[in-house]
Amino acid sequence: MSKQAQLSAAVLACALVATACTSSGPEAATPDLAPRGTTMTTAKPTRQDLTNKVSLTGKVAMNPVYGITAPVAGQVRYLEVAQSTATPTKPTRVATVWADGKPNHVEVPAGSSFGGRLVDDRATVTAGMPVASAKYAGYGIVADINGEQAYQIADAVSGTIQAQIKNGPGPFPCTLLGTIAALPAGTVPAPPPPAQPEEQTPETAGRQAPPQQQQQPQQQQQQPQQQPQQPGGSSEATGLRLVCTAPDDVKLINGATATLEVVTASAQNALVVPVEAVAGGQGKGKVDVVGPDGAKTTKDVVLGLTDGKVVEVKEGLTGEETLAVPGPDLPQAPQGQPEAGGR
Repeated sequence: MSKQAQLSAAVLACALVATACTSSGPEAATPDLAPRGTTMTTAKPTRQDLTNKVSLTGKVAMNPVYGITAPVAGQVRYLEVAQSTATPTKPTRVATVWADGKPNHVEVPAGSSFGGRLVDDRATVTAGMPVASAKYAGYGIVADINGEQAYQIADAVSGTIQAQIKNGPGPFPCTLLGTIAALPAGTVPAPPPPAQPEEQTPETAGRQAPPQQQQQPQQQQQQPQQQPQQPGGSSEATGLRLVCTAPDDVKLINGATATLEVVTASAQNALVVPVEAVAGGQGKGKVDVVGPDGAKTTKDVVLGLTDGKVVEVKEGLTGEETLAVPGPDLPQAPQGQPEAGGR
């Protein structure tokens, strides 16, 4: 090929390249980006054991106060409880909740003493509502709880708690005491005021008062009037807290820092899917099921536990489906409609 022919071929090639790179040429695809809604991958449901856990920071404390709740909804009637002189070795009955004409007893467990009443006598209470406080005799582990954690571990009474003392023993099982609810100061009805001496009138001035009435004003001047004591000791106010006790063979030191791991819920052999495949939350969600032809069908599902990687599907799937990842896009709110929480 002559030099002139080679030069003509080079010019033609440059013209073709310039045409492809101009805005008027074919549009080049943007690398690493796919159109919105494109299924990048798929996943199939699997089965595994699943647990929800909450980690708390606490301290070892002596004689911690905790709450005793009403077993049922009804009217609470308190009993007169004598102040204990030693650690009770048997449960102490402190109240009865009456419902449908039947008594449901409220007892402070053995090893704890009655602290005080948390509601008025004959008040109407709901099931699970703290009605009495108790004081544990010995060491316990107390962890303060914020409002968000309170709802997570509200049903942890049936769950398990593992404790670890910083630079100390652990992990070991920690037995939950009472309820996590905040405890207000316990109150009991005050006894009636002492009888006042009869006022002197011309008719009664000549009478001689009984010896007890003559001595009473003098005693009141010598000794200040004492406030009535609450039965079983006073009930201090607490914030949201969790109180648990260690096994007898675990050595505890007052004030030592501890970490508690609370299993709030668990499910065995649960049907789970990746969290990326689900849109929604709080028990309800949607997934895209991919058919043999590649078409997607959006289905409603009922959700359960999650560990942040997978989420339990209680209803809506059989386990044989193929799901699109990512999951479906939730519809946008109509224009002009205020956002959640807006006015």
